[in-house]
Amino acid sequence: MPGLLRAVARTAVVAGTATAVSNRVSGRQAGRWAEQDSRLRTASQPPAAPAAAAPDPAADDMTSKIDQLKQLADLKAQGVLSEEEFEAQKRRVLA
Repeated sequence: MPGLLRAVARTAVVAGTATAVSNRVSGRQAGRWAEQDSRLRTASQPPAAPAAAAPDPAADDMTSKIDQLKQLADLKAQGVLSEEEFEAQKRRVLA
């Protein structure tokens, strides 16, 4: 019985460690993709023409939030984010 308990405990530790490492790698990868995506978007956009009036800060904020939510949805669809991670990030963006 002690040998079986030791094997079960060892398996649990290995599985927990593998999960933690996998989540950390996924998080780093998602951050790199988001950074790369933002650099590509910035580089591909033509210079903005000067606006006649200052843009509404609330509209800019909402547009930014919508863009962030779209990126999160894409990451979730690709399998980079789990449902729980997606919900947590969505709450953070909308807060």
